[in-house]
Amino acid sequence: MIRAAVPDDVPVVLALVRELATYEREPDAVVATEESLRTALFGPSPRVHCLVAVDEGAGEVVGFAVYFVNFSTWLGTHGIYLEDLFVRPAARGGGHGRALLTELARIAVDRGYGRVEWAVLDWNTPAQGFYETLGAKPMDEWTVWRLAGDALQTLGTG
Repeated sequence: MIRAAVPDDVPVVLALVRELATYEREPDAVVATEESLRTALFGPSPRVHCLVAVDEGAGEVVGFAVYFVNFSTWLGTHGIYLEDLFVRPAARGGGHGRALLTELARIAVDRGYGRVEWAVLDWNTPAQGFYETLGAKPMDEWTVWRLAGDALQTLGTG
């Protein structure tokens, strides 16, 4: 079962974020807190959204998708950027990842958005294979760039 996250889900969503960071070989990179996630997802003007996958047999959250709306000047319409998708390893193969992406695609189609896109680590071939089975295509000609930390501070204050 896929549903929109509710404030009571914040602790498990943060736990899943930490599990994702460990899976992506960055276990110490998470600085998000329950408070910062609660504010981002459920504050007065949320600009980020979260779906959760619930294992109906166990009644527990086993996966999540965090996304936000972006815009394509080329298409002239909005899209969805999937920031993170993660399903606990023990729950993989149960259709949760596909259900999360299906719900994101449904949201995009219902709202008239032009696409859903995301980034995948180059070494994460299991995820890449899974996404290809859904019809997703890699955008090999694009390279992700990031301005953060000291460089962001220097540019933003200079």
